[in-house]
Amino acid sequence: MSFRHIFVASIGNPSPTYTNTLHSAGHTVLSHLRVWLHTSPFRKSRIHASGLLSDDPRDPYWILWQSPSLMNISGKPLHTAWRTFLSSLATPEERKSARLVLVHDELELPIGKIKVREAEQSAKGHNGVKSVMATLPKGTNLTKVGVGIGRPASRESNDVAAYVMRKMTEAEVDIMADVAGQVSEVVRDMSNGAR
Repeated sequence: MSFRHIFVASIGNPSPTYTNTLHSAGHTVLSHLRVWLHTSPFRKSRIHASGLLSDDPRDPYWILWQSPSLMNISGKPLHTAWRTFLSSLATPEERKSARLVLVHDELELPIGKIKVREAEQSAKGHNGVKSVMATLPKGTNLTKVGVGIGRPASRESNDVAAYVMRKMTEAEVDIMADVAGQVSEVVRDMSNGAR
């Protein structure tokens, strides 16, 4: 069986100020995903655009990366990190089959649900996803995993902004740990070619 290399990237706002805010749900899920996939503690990687990196040299088929930038300008650092990841792969075949998985918050889903979408589908108004899609080259093997954070009753932009910038409750952080289990299944399936 041949395995595909997976670069799992989360976008959100930088820690510690924005740790565990709803808008940074992707980072929260990735922190828990590290446990599910048995990768190393996160460490800063200058060659990966100074993002936080987690991997397992014994099982090199997936690498986790947290964007160091503000959500709405995530594209450029992610593109740099993705290029660095691709250049580390040994063969053209590995580079061609490698997949980028983007984990981000999703207002249109109830908290605790995920939605897996391919690159060509809309960013659905998400400025961080728009930044990523505008920066990556056409044809990038990209899968987006939206992590549900729910939506406030009001659709007013100030109310929505206040909602997504609030800290998660302890129960919501626990839900994100469970979501990481769902995302780990997606990553494993992609790596072994089942997706």
